[in-house]
Amino acid sequence: MEHTLLSARQAELRRRERRLLHRLAGVLAGWEADPKDVRTLQDAADQLDEFFLLVVVGEFNSGKSALINALLGERYLAEGVTPTTAQIHILRYGDKAEPRRDERGAWVVTYPADILRELHIVDTPGTNAVLREHEAISRDFVPRSDLVLFVTSADRPFTESERAFLEHIRDWGKKVVLVINKVDLLEGEAERQAVVAFVRDHASRLLDTAPALFPLSAKQALAARLRGEPVPPDFRAFESYLFETLGEAERVRLKLSAPLGVARRLVRLYRERVEAKLHLLEEDLETLEQIERQLDLYRQDMEQEFEYHRLRVESLLNGMVARGEAFFDETLRLTQVLGLLNARALRRAFEQEVIGNTPEQIEAHVQEMIDWMVEREARQWRALARHLGRRRHSELLNEVGHEAAGGFEYNRQQLLHRIGRATQQVVAGYNRQAEAAKLVADVQAALTQMAIAEAGAIGLGALLKALLVGATADATGLLAAGLLGVLGLGILPYRRNRAKADLRRKVGELQSRLNRVLHDTFAHEVERSARRLRDTVAPYARFVHAEHKRLQELGHTLDTIGSEVDTLLAEVEKGA
Repeated sequence: MEHTLLSARQAELRRRERRLLHRLAGVLAGWEADPKDVRTLQDAADQLDEFFLLVVVGEFNSGKSALINALLGERYLAEGVTPTTAQIHILRYGDKAEPRRDERGAWVVTYPADILRELHIVDTPGTNAVLREHEAISRDFVPRSDLVLFVTSADRPFTESERAFLEHIRDWGKKVVLVINKVDLLEGEAERQAVVAFVRDHASRLLDTAPALFPLSAKQALAARLRGEPVPPDFRAFESYLFETLGEAERVRLKLSAPLGVARRLVRLYRERVEAKLHLLEEDLETLEQIERQLDLYRQDMEQEFEYHRLRVESLLNGMVARGEAFFDETLRLTQVLGLLNARALRRAFEQEVIGNTPEQIEAHVQEMIDWMVEREARQWRALARHLGRRRHSELLNEVGHEAAGGFEYNRQQLLHRIGRATQQVVAGYNRQAEAAKLVADVQAALTQMAIAEAGAIGLGALLKALLVGATADATGLLAAGLLGVLGLGILPYRRNRAKADLRRKVGELQSRLNRVLHDTFAHEVERSARRLRDTVAPYARFVHAEHKRLQELGHTLDTIGSEVDTLLAEVEKGA
């Protein structure tokens, strides 16, 4: 708006708008926004200081260049039935000169037409140009416009490509003026009215408002101008709208509102992207909660299974105590005095009849417990691999190609891929035999600390037998030298009751120590297993929680900026 003297209120609105646009650009630049979108915001802010920009768009051969020539009153731009505009052309006021390229690659041409004193006109490639990059140039330039002049041809009005391009313009919040060119090709007023009604109906539904619409013939208007004659009424109405209805006050309003439309679109676009990512992360959080719930169930199952095995071991030891008491009742009698004098035979009988295969049975139960635990851990790893595998495949990740390297989707995908691969490797290489052997070794090492020094490197069953024999032998007192006290009639019942009490006490102590060893060993293993699982998903969990918090904050910031954009736009619309 360098050519326009702004009021104090207009200048203040422009200052506020510029600050808001730069603030939004900074927010998006600090995230994962497409650099083109950030540049668009910066261009929109810069455009506040430029001339009013009238951008002419439409399919090739719709007569865009002819329309501009008619406005200029000279056949200045090339016209033809093939795509003649392959680049952006910006028309500015000035003496005729050779076109030059600006820093964006657009061709700047000057012409001493009075209308160019008030605005700049942009001629764009056709929306259906054969070379698709030409269309991309048009799409990238639309956000900079203050007013879009959309030209369609009367002989093929409102084509599918025009509908798509007009929808693109609408998304940027631009004011659109429709021109139906080449009405001279139509036969009669009825056909003319039918085409006008068709274009107006479809455009109104697409834009949610009835745009200004002008049926005309740029060819006839230019011919009249070149002959020095008045232009046809339909073209005169069009010019009147552009330069009278859209007077200076209205152009200032459009100039101020156009960048806000750009900001509004980008806020909406990135708010939707934030919501999509938050939805994905909320599913990730649910996955993490499921994993945590499974770990809790894993712990509970292990505790229940341990209690089951503990009770089975306790039952075996209680049975041994019951057999021992029966053995004492049968052995410590006057009728068995001669047998009591043979300590070696008595000990052998005790081991055979009381201890029996109890150590082997305990060993089998411990091994069963170990095997179950190893299988349960393997099942946890398989479940974790399934969870992570499902999270790697999502619709959002299929769009990773358009994101900058290092962006949200890329980081999340790479993280899940890395963790998932590590988990799969654990599952594939999980050696149940080795894991079970390790646990057996852990239990045996713990039991060895409470066993006799001679236990050495014997097996778990032999070690348990040594423990049981050692504990019960001392408890019975059957190895006391000569058992001289049995000669007293009153001594024998006392020794029998004492032997039973000592057996219960010693086996009870052994049972407590054995329970403690098993409990400590398996509690440590459960904790180690759970820690391994948690450590595996920890990078994923940290990423999810950090991104979720960051995206929530970003969403709040975008909402705040969006509200400020709406407020400022309402002030501009109220009257700049």
